[in-house]
Amino acid sequence: MPRVWVSIGSNIERERHIRAALNDLCETFGELDISPVYETEAVGFTGDAFFNLVAGFDTELAPEVLHHMLRKIETRHGRERSGGKFAARTLDLDLLTYGSAITDEGGKALPRDEILRYAFVLAPLADVAGAELHPELGESYHQLWQRFAKTNREGLRKLENPSWLNKSG
Repeated sequence: MPRVWVSIGSNIERERHIRAALNDLCETFGELDISPVYETEAVGFTGDAFFNLVAGFDTELAPEVLHHMLRKIETRHGRERSGGKFAARTLDLDLLTYGSAITDEGGKALPRDEILRYAFVLAPLADVAGAELHPELGESYHQLWQRFAKTNREGLRKLENPSWLNKSG
């Protein structure tokens, strides 16, 4: 069964929406591997800071089905899509990887290019899956994070054991 990693972010009622997403994912997929939570400034627009993390689980569901399920969770928790790509959001769930697959099944390229572009995606992925290899590059997420340009790390703050996060999912 492939291991998948999902990026989770919110900048509207952050704690509530992230807990809700983790609960929904746990109810559907069972035990989750959850990264530390990071706080980052909004990228591409002026708005409140985001909380970001990644969650991993094993599934045999196809990427297309997973994309659809993640979108339904976002919608259920008030995600508005009228604000454009860079806008405030209650919840943002992105399938980052699907095992070692390199595919665009379901309309989204996997692995997602956001892994290599944004510290708020790569840092939590390196924390929880550091030894795993990026499917296209063949390098570990830990190695990729170590090389990530320091200027791209600015504004990234790791939260130490936030009391509001239920680590069991």
